[in-house]
Amino acid sequence: MKTHPMNPLDASWLQVESRDTPMHIAGLMPFRLPPGASPGYLRDLIKDLRASREFAPPWNLRLRKPTLAHPLPAWVEEADEDVDLEYHLRHSALPSPGGERELGQLIARLHSQQLDLSRPPWELHLIEGLYGDRFALYIKMHHSLLDGISGVRLLMRAMADDPAASLALPPFWSPSPRQPAKKKGRAAGKARVAAKAAAAAARSESHQPHAPSLSLDGILKSLLQSVGGQARTVPQLVSALGTLWGVRASQESLMLPFDAPRSSLNGRVRGQRRVATQQFPLERLKTLARAADCTLNDVVLAICGGALRRFLLDDGLLPDKPLTAGVPVSVRPADDEGTGNAITFIIATMATDVSDPLERLRAIVASTQSAKAHVQSLPRDAMTQYTMVLMAPSLISMLTPLGGRTRPMFNVTVSNVPGPDRPLYFRGALLEAIYPISLIAHGLALNITCESYAGSLDFAFTGCRDTLPHLQKLAPYSAEALEDLERAVAAAAAAAAAPARKSRPRAVKKASSPATTRRPPSRRSRGS
Repeated sequence: MKTHPMNPLDASWLQVESRDTPMHIAGLMPFRLPPGASPGYLRDLIKDLRASREFAPPWNLRLRKPTLAHPLPAWVEEADEDVDLEYHLRHSALPSPGGERELGQLIARLHSQQLDLSRPPWELHLIEGLYGDRFALYIKMHHSLLDGISGVRLLMRAMADDPAASLALPPFWSPSPRQPAKKKGRAAGKARVAAKAAAAAARSESHQPHAPSLSLDGILKSLLQSVGGQARTVPQLVSALGTLWGVRASQESLMLPFDAPRSSLNGRVRGQRRVATQQFPLERLKTLARAADCTLNDVVLAICGGALRRFLLDDGLLPDKPLTAGVPVSVRPADDEGTGNAITFIIATMATDVSDPLERLRAIVASTQSAKAHVQSLPRDAMTQYTMVLMAPSLISMLTPLGGRTRPMFNVTVSNVPGPDRPLYFRGALLEAIYPISLIAHGLALNITCESYAGSLDFAFTGCRDTLPHLQKLAPYSAEALEDLERAVAAAAAAAAAPARKSRPRAVKKASSPATTRRPPSRRSRGS
């Protein structure tokens, strides 16, 4: 059996695994049935999927526990006949009416259940019964096996941008997404080896610097791979950390680690989950960002801040201090003349203490700009270590009993992940959305992740059911927060564009003699 070593970061997700903190991530993907689909379309689909019995890494990797000789756990490739596809591939149906409520309840229940780590740690659930001739796929994977971005990319290899072309693609676990059915004899072995090599190359490509993962796990993995050998940057790092506290003394918009208030979002968690989803047209959010002269990420934070403010006000649990968010961002250091992206992590305010939507957005913009400017002032090598230092407390709290018992480094994770920009099809069915359902841990009872797909931005709110029993309210509250922000920005723009009306002097108004010489009208000034 072929063995694949596991790096320390991937192994850390296994150390955190427990009934209360299962460390799997997932994706929920609703589809619309092909036009004219037969009544037996889904039955035939599940039958066809179950007939695909060849597996390529990572879908055939089983955990090998650490030993004295090998202290780190590792992955072992299972033979095709040893992978129990009936376990990994599940078929479910929603009760009537098959709406978002019923789907959300099922996904929350599935996301609460731990994966069996004695098998390859993934499951695929085909869910039928959605209203409007729709079905869904829910796939969950252990975080030690894949990060969310890599997992979605591998799933996309089983889809096509043409309905007819998608009919010929085998499942994502097959050795190659374009490999035909099994071949026999010696040629089959060669084809399988080549297919596995191609799949491995594709996975490697997804981790190249030109296509970084805008998620906390992607940042941590890249940091772990690159942090060695940078001792020469320690003086720069110490200087940067000192500057961080020094700048905060005169710049309140710069958020510091552990400056977050204690809140109901940051205690211990239990094993049951809540999941809520929301979808917005991407162009709508970009239009708002242009009108407000800010970034798309700023708008996302403002929407989430507005939703969380109302959510916590409902229960009288809103802290006086603003909640803060841990946000993965793309930045470029001042001395970086390359063309690749630079990924780091900042802490930004969510301005939940501000009731006015526009003032909340302005506070968020000032916070993110201050954080980015501080990080961009660092050389690239120092920025890597700087980000690792910022992230270390979160890792330590997850790996020890400290999580949820001390002041949080930040209150909530908010990630904005770029996804496919064109419509995709799976076996002729149109993919409608990609909802990235993430994990939570002690001290971080809520995770907000959104992913762009074919002109939309798809939000998933994942949280602890016991800590946040009404989490599903965040979905409609985020829609209302967006509407409030749009109205506020539009009103501010209208006020800025409208000329200030000046009243004429009384003497001019009373002058009625035709012989009176009138002054030429003064030029009206434009002001806010």
